Amino acid sequence: MKVEYNEETSVRKSLAFEIEAEVVDREIAARAQHYARRVKIPGFRPGKIPPDVIKQRFRQQVLEDVAEKLVNQVVHEELEGRGLRPLATPRVTELKIDEGQPLTFRAVFETLPLVELPEYKGLEVTAAKADVLEADVDRELGRLREEAARFDPVEGRPAGEGDFVVLDVAWRRIPETDQEERRAERDSLPRSERGAQGGAAQRPPAQKDENVLVEVGSADNHDDFNAALAGMSPGETKDVRLVYAKDHPSQSLAGQTRDYTLTLKAIKAKVLPALDDEFAKDLGEWDSLAALRDTVRQRLREAAERKADREVKSSLLEALVEKAGFEVPETLVERHMNARTETAARGLAYQGVDPTKVGMDWKQYREAQREESVKAAKADILLDEIARREGIQASDAELDAEVGRYAESLKKSKDAVRARMEKEGDLAALRARIREEKTLDLLKANARLNHE
Repeated sequence: MKVEYNEETSVRKSLAFEIEAEVVDREIAARAQHYARRVKIPGFRPGKIPPDVIKQRFRQQVLEDVAEKLVNQVVHEELEGRGLRPLATPRVTELKIDEGQPLTFRAVFETLPLVELPEYKGLEVTAAKADVLEADVDRELGRLREEAARFDPVEGRPAGEGDFVVLDVAWRRIPETDQEERRAERDSLPRSERGAQGGAAQRPPAQKDENVLVEVGSADNHDDFNAALAGMSPGETKDVRLVYAKDHPSQSLAGQTRDYTLTLKAIKAKVLPALDDEFAKDLGEWDSLAALRDTVRQRLREAAERKADREVKSSLLEALVEKAGFEVPETLVERHMNARTETAARGLAYQGVDPTKVGMDWKQYREAQREESVKAAKADILLDEIARREGIQASDAELDAEVGRYAESLKKSKDAVRARMEKEGDLAALRARIREEKTLDLLKANARLNHE
């Protein structure tokens, strides 16, 4: 066997192979014998089919099987022998195989680059202060009051702005194509006026939600929706068509037209609890409003500190990436591009939006992630190299503690969560995240922080 190793770039390598014809013919003969023992051909007894017949009838399959076996074998052995660590399975190109001829092909792959680390200690970045204002505390207390609000029934008058109404809502999306629009308009006519056009067209089935609580006049509602609710009384039903702007913040509604049937069941008035010691006691953990304020203030401060920490580390990583000048393997860039695109699609699906029906050019979106994906891949390489040089690892104790925190958040046993993570291969990813976070901690500990 002849092998030629080429470094096409600092990260892209290739191996050119030529395997002698004798080896290829020996494998072809062995594969033909394998087929002869298993296939059935009219006119031949099982297991007695001549090899030449097999090679003729199953030529392509035999050659493909032999190529796959030899390629996998020699590529693996050559990579191991040279100490090469591809980032993904090598791509086989220019493969040629035939009986009586050498097998030739190229295996192209990428490896991590040799990294010349820029100076990573003493990086200078701006750090925001983790300040908590009393207005922030007041805002959080207001949110707690909203959560603890009660809704008292209102009788003897119709709904007005500021009321909360309990609705049964049925709605359907109005079709968008011209043909479907015409059918929808025809359906809206009395049956006697539809003419001999075949009766009602097929329309999307109505979807229903029951006992929906809605604030009349809320800025979150469509203006026409608020107008329809104002003046309604319990037991009343009203139809309303809403046209949503194309730039509507909800992807599930943007650019749509929907018909709603609203049935008002009850009118309620929201009553907020007084902000006093009794309110704090009702929440179950505090004996006074002052104690509640202290806890809220501390939680907000901890959240602000976490946010500031993330921002500082992000700035440090960005500064480090700007200093580095090595080539980034396309394999790693592709992984980040795929992950970002999949995250965006999952986000839409989580909102109840079908990612395939939002008019998004996902190929274009994916390609738009390239620049940031290159930076992310470079950051991965830098952090891994710093961790290696500094001897940073995630200990078993640190891994166990992180699994415990995760299990507590899920309200499940640590053993059960650990077993599931181990089965799904998530433990290795968690260990890598811990190692990465410790590396970022080292960068921050050695940075020059300019506080705003």
